[in-house]
Amino acid sequence: MNALLVICALALSLGVSFLAYPDGAPAMLICAVMAAVAAAFIGQSGGENKTFLLRVFLAALLLRLLLGTIIYSFRLQEFFGGDAITYDELGHLLLKFWTGEMNYISYNEVLGPFLSRNWGMLYVVGAIYAVVGRNMLAVQYFNAVLGAATAPVIFLCAQHIFGSLRVARIAALFVAFYPSLILWSSQGLKDGPIVFLLAVIMLATLKLGERLTGKYFAMLALALFSILTLRFYIFYMAVAAVTGAFFIGMRARSAQSLFRQFAVIIGVGLVMTYLGVLRTASSQLDTFADLDRIQVSRADLAGSAQSGFGKDIDVSTTEGALTAIPIGMVYLLFAPFPWQIANLRQSITLPEMLVWWASFPLLVLGAWFTIKY
Repeated sequence: MNALLVICALALSLGVSFLAYPDGAPAMLICAVMAAVAAAFIGQSGGENKTFLLRVFLAALLLRLLLGTIIYSFRLQEFFGGDAITYDELGHLLLKFWTGEMNYISYNEVLGPFLSRNWGMLYVVGAIYAVVGRNMLAVQYFNAVLGAATAPVIFLCAQHIFGSLRVARIAALFVAFYPSLILWSSQGLKDGPIVFLLAVIMLATLKLGERLTGKYFAMLALALFSILTLRFYIFYMAVAAVTGAFFIGMRARSAQSLFRQFAVIIGVGLVMTYLGVLRTASSQLDTFADLDRIQVSRADLAGSAQSGFGKDIDVSTTEGALTAIPIGMVYLLFAPFPWQIANLRQSITLPEMLVWWASFPLLVLGAWFTIKY
């Protein structure tokens, strides 16, 4: 298995470097550096399971690189995730301000509306472009490494919670090979990094509930702040979940554990205050946490952009929002449904259909990997 994964990695690296010239080689360089760092952390944290985790990480990474290369080569970003094109353009524009190609006087006029919230992805794209030039494939590979690294993190979380090696392995394999997770983490979107950061927050919270260490405290604070820069409303949900986990945990209560939990919460609060989170929280909630505003945005996506479902659903009320959540989860996880295929065939090209349907056999691969290893 090790030899097969290495051969596949070398073949994919050479193929991308030649077929995706000139973007392939710089993108593979970014990927190789990040993968080496991730592998080092896995080797350090995996213990006796590090061989299994490294195999899963590498297999998951190869699948994401393959799918990401196909999406890039056939220019399928508009179909699978049009936001990637927006991040590419704005990240390149941000780099021009950093390098002085554009005057900083127009900085707020041009990028102000986009940097007022969820600015993290623009900075990530700009930073990558500063290293390798404008290269959408490099951003996709950056996300692919984070998506593949999510599986070992989930393994550690599941092992900590359930104390079962089998449960931990199955959880890691589902994260590594589930089609939708592969799809979203192989594009230049922020969904892959967000899922990775949520897994890191979960792991750090579990470890801090057991023992207060500087490493996991720094991981928790940095992951929370990173979530805030990518999708601010998830930050508030994550903070609520972390706080609840400390007070409604699985471990027995003691004076020492209560002191540790309060210390973590106060420490994270101080770090977030220093980073300016409280200063922006009220304005963000007042502006965006409004159901009427959400309904207008959702109706536009379902109508003009045709990227939503249920055009007649009204989420401007609490009842309507709660009603839409189960339907939305079903569409998120399982769409398109068989009865929608006829409509899909009229609106997308053959390569797009092939990429979409090719992702489902990955579940079979994951099941085989589970049985064999």
